[in-house]
Formats: sequence, structure tokens, C-alpha cells
Amino acid sequence: MKRFSSSKILSFLTTDRNPHPENIHISSLPPSIPTDQEPTHGEEDMAQGKAVETTQTQRGAPSVFPEGQNGGTDVSSTNFDHKVPIPDDNSQMWFSFRKLWAFTGPGFLMSIAYLDPGNIESDLQSGAKAGFKLLWVLLGATIIGLLLQRLAARLGVVTGMHLAEVCNRQYPTVPRIILWLMVELAIIGSDMQEVIGCAIAFNLLSSGRIPLWGGVLITIIDTFVFLFLDKYGLRKLEAFFGVLITIMAITFGYEYVTVRPDQGELLKGMFMPYCEGCGPVQLEQAVGIVGAVIMPHNIYLHSALVKSRQIDRSSKKELKEANKYFFIESTIALFLSFLINVFVVAVFAEAVYGRTNIEVHDICNATGIPQLDLFPLNNETLQVDIYKGGVVLGCFFGPAALYIWAVGILAAGQSSTMTGTYSGQFVMEGFLNLRWSRFSRVLLTRSIAITPTLLVAIFQDVTHLTGMNDFLNVLQSMQLPFALIPILTFTSLSSLMSEFANGLFWKIGGGVVILLVCCINMYFVVIYVTTLNSVWLYVFAAFLCIAYLGFVGYLAWVCLIALGVSCLDVTGRVRNDTTVLIEQQPEFDS
Repeated sequence: MKRFSSSKILSFLTTDRNPHPENIHISSLPPSIPTDQEPTHGEEDMAQGKAVETTQTQRGAPSVFPEGQNGGTDVSSTNFDHKVPIPDDNSQMWFSFRKLWAFTGPGFLMSIAYLDPGNIESDLQSGAKAGFKLLWVLLGATIIGLLLQRLAARLGVVTGMHLAEVCNRQYPTVPRIILWLMVELAIIGSDMQEVIGCAIAFNLLSSGRIPLWGGVLITIIDTFVFLFLDKYGLRKLEAFFGVLITIMAITFGYEYVTVRPDQGELLKGMFMPYCEGCGPVQLEQAVGIVGAVIMPHNIYLHSALVKSRQIDRSSKKELKEANKYFFIESTIALFLSFLINVFVVAVFAEAVYGRTNIEVHDICNATGIPQLDLFPLNNETLQVDIYKGGVVLGCFFGPAALYIWAVGILAAGQSSTMTGTYSGQFVMEGFLNLRWSRFSRVLLTRSIAITPTLLVAIFQDVTHLTGMNDFLNVLQSMQLPFALIPILTFTSLSSLMSEFANGLFWKIGGGVVILLVCCINMYFVVIYVTTLNSVWLYVFAAFLCIAYLGFVGYLAWVCLIALGVSCLDVTGRVRNDTTVLIEQQPEFDS
């Protein structure tokens, strides 16, 4: 018997098919990837354990990224003009507050997506429909979100590329374009929710003097105003986002203190994973919580934001340190966002849960609130949204509660608008190698988001406008696999991540979590589609579902083969195709 052994192989995807598989160049990506220089061509020196930099003309070997894939530009297409330096603090062996402060920023920008108007509406509906009983679902969804954000941050730190850039270099042309379109849909959907939230906030703050369509138009202007903050430096922009998060904490915290929810019921609902007496309505709301919290474009955003720090990627010590501090910062940021979400759930669980329309109508009539038409004279359970919720708080706890609620919604909408802008820019640059100014980027996505929102605001009422949030949550839920499957795939490849690749626990655990999240969100989509009550819509949804599941199946198939499940490659096509990422195990032949 003659033994042939090969090291782990990574065939990087290119945009062109190779008709001669025997000529495929195999190379391993070193953990240090230049981001601000001309791309180098590295081959891993297995004997020395180092990456030897050499040019194609010197060694006669092709680049790690084949010509035409990056167009001769930098390996990383997304760069920050000014990166934040990390101080040397050798006085502390394991932990340094100075270093934590230097790494603080990306996690808080990422956490804003957990506080957008769509999440706030999901929170208040959770409290109104199930009381405190679904707080444990919110806690679990936030923890899952933290674990997924950890993967995104590690990818950006170790490789020097964010998720969109890695997808651009690893997937064939057609899947790459489809991925880009799906992520863009998620960003536009999130942008529409932010426009709706800001328009409602302006309407509440002006006591109805600013119509909803006027609030929609105002969001065009204020977004461009906030873009000028970017000119003052990254740290000042991060500080501004910190101010917006503080405003949300103060406003929603004020509502929490004013309402004084039952603390015992709150703790019981948070730490007892059980929903006594719950039915289909509460189950649907639990699924909606997961769909609202975990957002696909946020994975792409976080993997890009961590590139704003100066890290020597040739130093394993600095990489480990960066991963540690980014994880600590993300944990703190998501803990604060979780507290704000709990404030909203608890307020409506205490004030609204179990109340009927006629009961609320009588209370609002006694206080002289003009929006009495929102509450029909029947004994049906009260249904709330971010607009009606503010009115109810004004009825129960005075006008101050209404205006403070509106300020919190406005802060949520404005902060989410900026993060959506950054997400769109990173995604477009990563997938298409297309650099647009933030002004042009905002002009495009905001125009797409505002057009349908403005039409609904002009020709329909506030109920239809807030009702769009349900559809938008479904839309974003459907895009989740297009972020979760790629992030698990690439962070599990030792060829790409070196010693920072996911271990067996993270591979299995991450796969189970992603499967669970995708199943939950598909259930959410099915529930929504069944309420359409139209045969033609059912047929159309069925065709879309087949195409959708086919593409998700393709991503999962490539992911499993890339992780070593080579038995799924029954045709051998993937193994011989330079456009599919494979990590082969050592083989033995006779």
C-alpha cells in the first residue's frame, strides 16, 4: 500500500469556471491579510509556521485571490479613513480598561439594530398580548444574537475582511448576486421601519399638526444632516450614537418607573421558560420576537465595524486580545439594549395586558385625548402599535408619558437610520466592489424606502402604516439564512481563520442554533402568509417558497461540504470546481 497525504485544502472561489481541474492552484490563506496595501501573494510555510510574502513574478504562483476577483485593488475593499489606535497598557496582565475603551464603539453601533422601531413595536405587542410571560424568549433571542455577533466580529478581526467581502471572494457570481439582493432587501425593509417610526414620532410630538406624510418627508432631510457628523471623526460619531442610546434608556426608563411593573412577575417571566395559558396568539408573538431581534444585515455590519481599530494581524496575541475586548464590549452593549427592551415589554405588560377597547376608550375619554377613534366600543382585547401605544400611555399616565415615548421612538428611528446607511455601504462595496459615497447610498436606499411608505401615509391611515411593520418583520426574517449560513461557513474554516476557526462545539452548536432560528422564522412567515386569504397570493407565495428553499438548500449544501461532510458531494462537481469553497480532509489511496 502506498500512502498519499494532503494537508487541508482550500480552493478559493473565483468568478470564472476552470475547465481544467488538474491545473487548480491550492493555497492556504494566512491569518494576516493586508487591508491598506496592494494585495500580497502568500503561501503558508508549514515548516516555519509563517506566511512567506512573495509576488507572482518572484515565485510564479497565482495570488490567493485570483486575478479578476479583486480587480487589482486592495484585498479589503472597505477601509476606514482613520483607524482608532489601541494603547499599549502593560500594567494590566489580563484586562485593561484603557484598551476596552479603545475597542468600545462597534458593539454599541451594532446594538442599535436591537433597538430599532420594529423591535420596539415587537416589545410592546409582546407585553400587550402575553404580559411578562415571553420575557425569557427575549432573553434567549438576545443571547443567540450575541453569539452570532461574536462570529461576525471574529471574522472581521482575523481576516481583515467583512462578511460581504468574503462572500464576494468565495461564492460564484450568481449566488453572490442573489445574496447581495437578499441583504439589500433586508436593509431596505429595516429602513422603511425606521421611516415609519420617525414619522409617527413627529406626529405624536406635534399633537397631530405634522401629518404622517410630513414626518416621512422630514426623515429625508434629517438623515443627510446626520451624515455630516461623519466628517468629524469616527469616535465622535460613535459618541453621538451613545447619546442616542442614552436618550432611549432615559425615556423608556422613565415610562418603566412611572408604570411601576410587578417586579416578581417580571423576574418570573424572564427566567422561567414557560408560558402558562398561552395560545396561538402568544406563540406567534414569541416567534415574532426572535425575528425582530436577530437581523441579517447586522451580521454584515458588525464584521465591518471591527475593522476600524488598528490591529496587527500578524500577531496572534493582538488578534486574541481584539477578539476578547470586542466580545466584552458586545456583551455590555447588548445587555443595555436588552434592558431597554425589557422596559418596553414591562410597561405594556403592566398597563395594557388584558384590557379591552371599551375600557381604554372610557379612560381616554375622561382625559380628553382626541384620538378616541382608535378604540372601538367593543369588548375585544386591545391591540397596540407604536402609535396607539403612545396614545394609551398618554391616557393612563398623562401627556408627559406620551411625549417622552415619542422622543424615545424618534431616537430609535434616527440611530437605526445611520446604522442602516453604514450596512448598505459595506454590503455594496463588499459584494460588488462598488464604492459609492454615503450621500449617494442614502439617496438610493432612502428613496426606495420612502416611496411606498409615503404612498401609504398619504392615502391610508396610521393603522395601515404601522401594519406595514408586520410585513417588514416577515421580509427580514426570510433573509436570515443569507447571513447566518455564510458566517458559520467561513468562521469554521481553519484555512481561512487559522487557529481562530470554530471548534467542534461551535460548529455543532452554531449549526443547531442557526437551524432553530431559521425554522422559527419560517414558521413566522407561514403564519403571516396564511392570513392573506387569497388563492392567488397562496400560489405566488408557493412559487417564491420553492425558489427560496432551493437557494437556502444550495448554501447549506456548500456549507456542509466546506465543513468536511464530503459524502454530500455525490457528483464530484464541487470538488473539481474552483468556484466552490472546499476544505478537504487528508486522503489515503493505494
